[in-house]
Amino acid sequence: MNKHETSFKPMSGFIMLTVVLLIFASAIAGIVMFRSPAFGLLFLLFFLLLPGFFVIQPNRSRVMIFFGDYRGSVKENGFFWVNPFYVKKKVSLRAHNFDSERVKVNDKLGNPIMISVILVWQVADTFKAAFDVNDYEHFVRVQSDAAVRKLANTFAYDNFEDDSEITLRSGMEEVNHDLEEELTERLSIAGIKVIEARIGYLAYAEEIASAMLQRQQATAIVAARFKIVEGAVGMVETALEELNKKGIVDLDEEKKAAMVSNLMVVLCSDKSASPVVNTGTLNH
Repeated sequence: MNKHETSFKPMSGFIMLTVVLLIFASAIAGIVMFRSPAFGLLFLLFFLLLPGFFVIQPNRSRVMIFFGDYRGSVKENGFFWVNPFYVKKKVSLRAHNFDSERVKVNDKLGNPIMISVILVWQVADTFKAAFDVNDYEHFVRVQSDAAVRKLANTFAYDNFEDDSEITLRSGMEEVNHDLEEELTERLSIAGIKVIEARIGYLAYAEEIASAMLQRQQATAIVAARFKIVEGAVGMVETALEELNKKGIVDLDEEKKAAMVSNLMVVLCSDKSASPVVNTGTLNH
């Protein structure tokens, strides 16, 4: 038995329709004119030939099976006729859009997350879709679920210590690429071509979502504070260099320390500074 898709060329339905109508007309004329029951066999032949007609619409196909033997696939659009004993199994060639259900899985770090996948696919090999799997549409759903679970276990949802590591949240392009490759490998068994695959929904599971949000906020605050301190140190350093270069004021080490302390408080504070006017000397 052929293990790959082959093309089948059926007879034009319009030609055979003319033949069938002639058989039907001959049966009626023979019975009316000659009143012979033998012409009833033409009626039997007429009804026997009718199941051989079929129509294929755009992006549809028929797989031809003759008593369990695969004879080929018809992908050409039109009106056709084949041996009435052929089983004509329908296989759609249209692009299908599949949005999986949100499933709860553990990411690489063991955190429970909710994730779903959006998949665009179509049948590329009608033989595999018809014979290598029981139900190719159900096969797509099951394998998509398995692929997204494997993907979630491969990457962490987010990584707060190492920004260079690819995560589900930050590395969408790389993650979607890996997901598409995984689905392509899995679905090739059923003759399915993956047009596009990407993560449709991604979030922490409800039981840890609040805690993880606080962690993200804390991380963002620490990063912002680090930048503020880094900038403040540079500003203080520049101020001291300019004061020393232009000789505006002569500061000893104690006064420099006090000035640095005051400037750092002003620059790093999250509230506006309240100025205090000193009408005395710098020592008071």
